[in-house]
Amino acid sequence: MVIRSKENSLGAWAFLIGVILAVVIGISTSSFLSISKITQYSPQIYAILVILGIFVGFSINVTGKDSQAFLITSAILVIVSKFGMESVTGSLIGIGVGDTVSSTFAALLALFVPATIIVALKTVFSMAKI
Repeated sequence: MVIRSKENSLGAWAFLIGVILAVVIGISTSSFLSISKITQYSPQIYAILVILGIFVGFSINVTGKDSQAFLITSAILVIVSKFGMESVTGSLIGIGVGDTVSSTFAALLALFVPATIIVALKTVFSMAKI
């Protein structure tokens, strides 16, 4: 039987909810499928994504190799999302999906960037033994 810690489980659930929320927000705030209430409250929803990202960064218990894997993976996700946000808009503009993909990447960035920064800072402080 696998023993799971509650802190890591809570962080994993927050991360999963954040990813689902980011995808839903990204799709619903685009011109492809515009839901007026979500578009109206998008600044508050992006703030919730940032707060979830901060919570995930503090609550995920990553140490050693797990920390390196998380940082490499999340850095790749941030870089690919940023470049994808810029390049996909131009290449998919003819079929009307570019705005949807771009807004989904922006919402994912709002979640990933704070979590990546917090885990990176925790890793630096643990390496410095403060």
